[in-house]
Amino acid sequence: GGGAMSKRLMERMLGMFRSRTQVGVDRAGNHYFSRVEEVDGAMKEKRWVEFKGDRDPTTVPVEWICWLNGQRKKAPTPEELAELEARRVRVKQNVELLKKKEEEERRAGVRPVKTIGKTDSPNLRSFTQQFPGTSENKKKEPEKVSKPNDATDAEDARTDNDRSSEPTGTGASFKPGTWLPPS
Repeated sequence: GGGAMSKRLMERMLGMFRSRTQVGVDRAGNHYFSRVEEVDGAMKEKRWVEFKGDRDPTTVPVEWICWLNGQRKKAPTPEELAELEARRVRVKQNVELLKKKEEEERRAGVRPVKTIGKTDSPNLRSFTQQFPGTSENKKKEPEKVSKPNDATDAEDARTDNDRSSEPTGTGASFKPGTWLPPS
């Protein structure tokens, strides 16, 4: 009776396929699935993405990557995705506005006077300071800028981990553009 065996196998495979749930779709059209399966008597949730077209991991948004690798328990909701997307667009616009402004000032020959320097530059500088490599041309900056930042960053990260391992993705801890997809 080898026939019954293969039939049961087929049913089990179909059942597995059936039991997967589509959790969401991202802007690129990639589909996200999860399925709970029994591994060594324990129920484990398996999560995966099925790419639309080419298998291009760079099309997967950060919040979905967090979900796929288990950093967040719940898949991002459409509302959250829309909000994060809006924030990314805003940040991009801000950066482009800033670039434009700097270019115009350079063309007009306006050297950043103290008033400009005091309001805009420090924020920008402390932001670039956190990333090694981006501040090459700012070597003149006193070291004291980067050290307190690093210290508080480490502390924040630690307290966050103690509270809950799930990043909320909102608030001050969210730094757009810092995450790079593994190439």
